[in-house]
Amino acid sequence: MGLIVHHEKVTPENAAQLTKLCPFGAISFDSGKLEITAGCKMCKMCARKGPEGVITYEEEKEAGAVNKDEYRGICVFADSDHGELHKVTFELIGKARELAAVTGHPVYALLIGADTDENAAELLTYGVDKVFVYEHPALADFDVEKYANCFSDFIGKNKPSSILVGATNLGRCLAPRVAARFGAGLTADCTRLEMKDNTDLVQIRPAFGGNIMAQIISPRHRPQFCTVRYKIFNKPEQISDPSGTIEKIAVRPEWLQSRTEILKVEKKPKELDISGADVIVAVGRGLKKTEDLKMVEELAELLGGVVACSRPMVEANIFDSKHQIGLSGKTVKPKLIITLGISGAIQFTAGMNGSECIIAVNSDPGAQIFDVADYGIVGDMYQIVPELIDMLKEGR
Repeated sequence: MGLIVHHEKVTPENAAQLTKLCPFGAISFDSGKLEITAGCKMCKMCARKGPEGVITYEEEKEAGAVNKDEYRGICVFADSDHGELHKVTFELIGKARELAAVTGHPVYALLIGADTDENAAELLTYGVDKVFVYEHPALADFDVEKYANCFSDFIGKNKPSSILVGATNLGRCLAPRVAARFGAGLTADCTRLEMKDNTDLVQIRPAFGGNIMAQIISPRHRPQFCTVRYKIFNKPEQISDPSGTIEKIAVRPEWLQSRTEILKVEKKPKELDISGADVIVAVGRGLKKTEDLKMVEELAELLGGVVACSRPMVEANIFDSKHQIGLSGKTVKPKLIITLGISGAIQFTAGMNGSECIIAVNSDPGAQIFDVADYGIVGDMYQIVPELIDMLKEGR
């Protein structure tokens, strides 16, 4: 990329205009020659506001850049664990349909596994145009090499422009491996996605500890990969009479080669997953001692919800990380969340600001949490929580 001076169009008059226009004093005119010096900050003011055609801004074409016209469609990887589709898949299909509406591209779903008929049919009910299925008994258990081989075959044959993957344990393992095979970048844990008319996917995610929102694009590479956490986007309504189709691809023996041998699969006991909770009571630094958790737990129990926390509570070893909300914890979207003694730093609010109703309790009237709350109560949680508990018990 660079600024080009078209010397044949330079005159003393327009050179004087340009030297005056540059805010950094980086344009000089000496002995009849117009030059852009090292002081240039590439603001492009001279090209945009200066005399027409004297200085232009041109992008260099990168060697090996792909032809975007060869890539078409937005693909959602259907994340399934032993035959059960993860709900993040449906959320991503809904978002894919919004993005595809900008470019007029189809929406695909890629399903890899065994006994896939029921899941493939369900994917169609969420508005997918075509489900590509790689089915084989050897794909019943997740093996990153086998799945990556099938994924790569799909991309090579169908050339989707963008690929959305859920930020689950499986997705976070598989997506980088496949992206690396195609020399493509991957943006992890996106919180927003937008589509340009030229099919560039704008991948937006917090950066520098959540202090800025970075907008990342891959204008010279395809496909474009990103992962998205559960509960970031909305799940679409199902369609009663889907018009999409299912295509089953024969799995070749060489795709099932792997350096890993799965000897046994043991299911872990089901743990607390705050991501799926409808009601959450979250506590932060306002908690003075561990013993006081009892009143927080009682409030959550009366509301039929779960207890969660902000990062300082995990760092203080009061909570396990599975209870943490935020950029380094879980993203939640409950119907109701009550925050107790949480200041509301962006690292926390980024993980819960999609909640339907946010009630914040904090003794500091200037706390950031009140900026995202639907209802704010300025006061001591040690006075307010017991009163809430009494009101709930009395049915008030």
